[in-house]
Amino acid sequence: MVTKELLNELFEYKNGILYSKVDRYKTAIKKGNVVGSNSAQGYLRTCINYKSYKLHRLIFMMFYGYMPVEIDHVNGNKTDNRIENLREVSHSQNEWNKSKTVRNTTGIKNITFENGKWRVRIGANNKTINVGVFDNLELAELVAQEARSKYHGNFANHG
Repeated sequence: MVTKELLNELFEYKNGILYSKVDRYKTAIKKGNVVGSNSAQGYLRTCINYKSYKLHRLIFMMFYGYMPVEIDHVNGNKTDNRIENLREVSHSQNEWNKSKTVRNTTGIKNITFENGKWRVRIGANNKTINVGVFDNLELAELVAQEARSKYHGNFANHG
């Protein structure tokens, strides 16, 4: 089981980066080396006792002594593991802080083009809120930003 004490024995934290305090895995990881490799999802990860862990989760535990269900990178950068960039969140809050999806065709989060008009929809409290339909894309974008700020607060991501 991974504990705060074990993590502090294995790693040294400096400005979002973990360094190995010991040689591990038959010297594959040397003392003083930067820890972490990229995962398929874009996060940095490492192994402890042959089990893979995301570095941001380990860093959070090193500082706070527990591992929450979900952790958010405040600035949206999955490799920026500075402790001030990590926060415990609910699943909804984590979703709110995501950038637009790759399926987005308008280039603007929460806006779709339907029947010659720009529709603004936003998710909050497990519901989809239809904010409005607009002739003008710039107005729709402004309304979407205001809706994200209203419904998502500190977790609003306008990117």
